[in-house]
Amino acid sequence: MSQKYQNLFSPGKIGTLELKNRVVMTAMGTGFANPDGTPSERIIKYYEERAKGGVGLIVTEVTRVNDDHGKASDGQLSVSKDENIEALKVFADRIHQYGTKLFVQLHHPGRQNASAAIGGQPVVGPSAIPCGLMQEETRALTTEEVEGLVEDFVNGAKRAKAAGIDGVELHAAHGYLLNQFLSPYTNKRTDKYGGSFENRLRFIEEIINGIRRECGDFPLMVRLSVDEYLDTIGAPEPGIVLEEGVKIVQALEKLGIDAIDVSSGIYETMNTIVEPTSYPQGWRTHLSQAVKAAVNIPVLAANVIRKPEFAEELLSSHTIDFVGIGRGLLADPEWVNKAAEGRECDIRNCISCLHCFESIFAGNLECAVNPRMGRELEYDHLQKDGQGQTVAIIGAGPAGMESARVLALRGFKPVIFEKEATVGGQLLLANKPPQKEKIDWLIEYLDNQLKQLGVEVRLNTMATVEEISKLSPYAVFIATGADAFIPGIEGSNLEHVYTTTDILNGAVNLEGKNIAVIGSGMTGLETAELLAEQGNTVTVYEMATQIGAGAYFQNLIDVTTKLARLGVGLHPVHKLHKILDRSIVLEKLDTNEMVETPVDAVVLSLGVRPNNTIANEMKGNFANVKCIGDVNAPREIAQAMSEGYTEAFNLEVKELATV
Repeated sequence: MSQKYQNLFSPGKIGTLELKNRVVMTAMGTGFANPDGTPSERIIKYYEERAKGGVGLIVTEVTRVNDDHGKASDGQLSVSKDENIEALKVFADRIHQYGTKLFVQLHHPGRQNASAAIGGQPVVGPSAIPCGLMQEETRALTTEEVEGLVEDFVNGAKRAKAAGIDGVELHAAHGYLLNQFLSPYTNKRTDKYGGSFENRLRFIEEIINGIRRECGDFPLMVRLSVDEYLDTIGAPEPGIVLEEGVKIVQALEKLGIDAIDVSSGIYETMNTIVEPTSYPQGWRTHLSQAVKAAVNIPVLAANVIRKPEFAEELLSSHTIDFVGIGRGLLADPEWVNKAAEGRECDIRNCISCLHCFESIFAGNLECAVNPRMGRELEYDHLQKDGQGQTVAIIGAGPAGMESARVLALRGFKPVIFEKEATVGGQLLLANKPPQKEKIDWLIEYLDNQLKQLGVEVRLNTMATVEEISKLSPYAVFIATGADAFIPGIEGSNLEHVYTTTDILNGAVNLEGKNIAVIGSGMTGLETAELLAEQGNTVTVYEMATQIGAGAYFQNLIDVTTKLARLGVGLHPVHKLHKILDRSIVLEKLDTNEMVETPVDAVVLSLGVRPNNTIANEMKGNFANVKCIGDVNAPREIAQAMSEGYTEAFNLEVKELATV
């Protein structure tokens, strides 16, 4: 075991429960459970991979305690009925075989839910105040219903204990029901559960007392948003701020909880719950520091912890007692074992791209950098049957590199042809806007894996039919990506007209210019940010009725907030009509008015087109050709990695002829 991480790999205790190390997999929804709330084989395998990977404690995703108005999704775990106990016991046993402990996170979504998830009835909360994100009709719970929910939570803990689960976590964070009762922002009640601090605390207090009464010293942890960050959205009142959050934790400690899991934010301040890539490791360390200084129970926190050395630093400085890792364990289930073995360069780090959250909102959790995540059953055994046969791969972007990695593990001999001087492909553009350096982690990981596996990479080499024919390849993988699209607009060929690729690859450097960026996809917006950071005056024009249409809302909020600080103008319903020597002509689509505005330079961000010329040529000369990534259709890192992985995993092998 690596001597560098003595704190990280020291045992720790939560209540009476001893954990083998200080790494906790924090709760994150998957939607993989059976419709009745029992653990499916898919979800067990998913968690089992993380247990096998060395995690000390796993906290399940949100697990419902109430089937009437507490259901968050069809694929959600449930402890709402006795019939689920036996299946939960099977789940616990599977996790325990690796020496990993298991907590169930008891949850009710409250107002942060969709009416469709609960049969079309209004969602419920402490008060009839709709969630700003969900925008659902919200009904205030009656006093009797709240009392009933206390019993639901207590009974959920009893069932978890009966199933051999090691403890429970009450989800009082991220704006869900327990959080809603604690916060003056969402709790306007006038009964015993609202008003004063003591009354707002009463709901969770009764739950904790009930669990202690029914379950004894059963380990009990609370996840709490100690700061809702409502000031970041200009809310009319602050809700829970850090000072009050610490006060709540102190009250919970007196009630006898065994540990506190420090978090922040609610749905309206989503980027402080689960952060976009611009947020650095440890950005909210001050929250856990404040809590740690005020209580004596163990403190756990998820704090954009990506690297084991940073986790060790937080532990050694007594900022936290346990390291919470969520997305990092989606990206690499073996994060813990690799750190323990001193194989940090083999860790596939989370790049905070938020594809996981975008996908879970769409109904099926995925990880952009780990295509196997959630498909552990489907891709359980990697066949080592390549028999040394050569596979030519054209392009060293994420799709090409991932396919080469998997093919090499299977025993093939991948040979990559890359026309540029370095590997990375489109990632070498994606990492250029401000605060996108986590993209480098993926490039470094893939490059390192290829070197370890002995994959031949021919840089500065154009792939031709002649050169590939010399290899007598078993298969040819085409991963040539896509190129910037230049429309046939009058003036688009002028010298002061560029594409985002020209800016991001450093071919063109602009300073002190008045620049129009045409197109407001994420590439256009991030390029506008880079240009503004470089001292230019930048305005973005977009044909659609809204800026960033189709972009995931968290990433869009993040970049547009930064653009506002930089003074970048954003103008939807403006169609580029033509480009002149010192100006552009735009059509305002809402009024059909033509407007001319002066510019020094124009940057086009109007999408990309697949670079498939060579694909057609290869298909005409080789029988076994696979197209992966943007060459199929321009998309994102997730799709490139997924196609690279699956095509390499599924490549059929014909037996070599014997002599």
